[in-house]
Amino acid sequence: MTSHLTADVVIIGSGVAGALVAAKLAESGVRVCIMEAGQAVNRAEAVQTFWKALIKVPECAYPSVPQAMHPVSDNLTQWYCQSGPNHFKSTYLKVVGGTTWHWLGTCLRLIPSDFETKTRFGWGVDWPISYAALEPFYLQAEQEIGVSGDSDQDLGSPRSGDYPMPRIPPTYVDQTFSQALQDSPYQVRSTPQARNSVFRDQRIACCGSASCIPVCPVQAKYDATVHIGKALAAGATLLERSTAVNLQLGPEGEIDAVRFRRWDNTEGEIRAKIFVLACNAIETPRLLLASQSAAHPQGLANRSDQVGRNLMDHPVQLSWALSGKAVYPYRGPLSTSGIENLRDGEFRRERSAFRIEIGNEGWNWPTGAPTTTAADLANTGLQGSEMKAAMANAATHHVRLGSLMEQEPDPENRVTLDATQRDMYGVPLPNLNYRISDYVKHGLEQARQAHTDIFKRLNSTQINHAPEFFGAGHIMGTTRMGSDPKTSVVDESLRSHDHHNLFMVGAGVFPTTGTANPTLTIAALSLRAAGAIRDSLLALPSAT
Repeated sequence: MTSHLTADVVIIGSGVAGALVAAKLAESGVRVCIMEAGQAVNRAEAVQTFWKALIKVPECAYPSVPQAMHPVSDNLTQWYCQSGPNHFKSTYLKVVGGTTWHWLGTCLRLIPSDFETKTRFGWGVDWPISYAALEPFYLQAEQEIGVSGDSDQDLGSPRSGDYPMPRIPPTYVDQTFSQALQDSPYQVRSTPQARNSVFRDQRIACCGSASCIPVCPVQAKYDATVHIGKALAAGATLLERSTAVNLQLGPEGEIDAVRFRRWDNTEGEIRAKIFVLACNAIETPRLLLASQSAAHPQGLANRSDQVGRNLMDHPVQLSWALSGKAVYPYRGPLSTSGIENLRDGEFRRERSAFRIEIGNEGWNWPTGAPTTTAADLANTGLQGSEMKAAMANAATHHVRLGSLMEQEPDPENRVTLDATQRDMYGVPLPNLNYRISDYVKHGLEQARQAHTDIFKRLNSTQINHAPEFFGAGHIMGTTRMGSDPKTSVVDESLRSHDHHNLFMVGAGVFPTTGTANPTLTIAALSLRAAGAIRDSLLALPSAT
């Protein structure tokens, strides 16, 4: 038996993009229904699951279930069907609140040139909007999600107002890097982050639990359940454990309904005036492609043949070493400072720009330390007090750098539907074709050289560079925005070129990546789109 529901606006996905749009619309009186494939997370249980996990990858606090499968970092073919020369290494969650549960919290803005790579550097495409057009929404996004930062520091992104909270205090690791890099080409700056430095919005200040990834135990770090809660308080409806399997078209080419399956495999259908896809840059194209029909054999919103194309990430070069003096890592947020002055320049015609993240978590990300350090020392035969002293000496000197590469769009890097494998609801699994270009490889090489230089300035020993890139968790592209319907999926308001009542929010709409972690830009674009959606509703004859 199929249940039939109605709403003014249906939002598919409850991550930061969907949550912000839902809250803003619901607060203005719109009847909103949020659909989420996963279930609500119990924070205390997630913390315990993380601590008990033998393999502590970002997803370990949120085990996937057959009804809401998601990729995991230590098995990149469990959910993804990988067909490219390189594995795509970034993942996402299917839970209420989305991947903001295990994000780091970094809230950098893009810089103005990131919006004009074709004009300035001769590659990619220009965005249909400028930095100046998005700047007021950046400011609003920082207020909405609560960003702590140093308003006086120049990060390359002009500001029209201050951060709502002062910066998170720099760690001893940060101070050591800053002192060692004075009068060098590398400028250490505090990282703006969606983490309370003071009590705000009914959430306490960060207490330095050092587990931002995969879970903040006290919700000092923002996650999208904050705005899901605000949306529900304003009258929105949440359908959790409900997976969208198909979008249906009406007679005039508009989206008429979304069909979904619950965890118990019963079916439902929701009709609405406007539909918003906020699933992420893999699940959104997957749903559009799976909604194919005889009239639309390439799927919906795909007249341009761009749905699923230009899959991008920020490939990461990780490097680690032993600092010349003790820096006492493994405390505080996982990163509180970075080097942001390498993100722009004429070199972008030839190779990737990158930002350098300074880690507070020692060697944990690249090697699994300090647990692995203890194992290595034990294998040398050390025991008792000698083992304790060696462990303390090693762990207190661990330093880590990570450079996030700009990746240019490539139409052959894409999400398609797998020909043979399907989920329990009958929807084909995502098949990813992905490769790293020479442009990115040259950036990775430059990052290794920079890391070596920086470590030497800290009098470091045992300098190591990961031989393979890591994923940043930044899934971008696949439903790009643009002014030309022949080469893009959505317009500058994030409305589908093909279906007037369909909007898409999230990093899938990014035409290019820049080097900034994408969440703040996602939030700014979502707030901008919420206004366009509200205006569209008001323009309808029967709008409430």
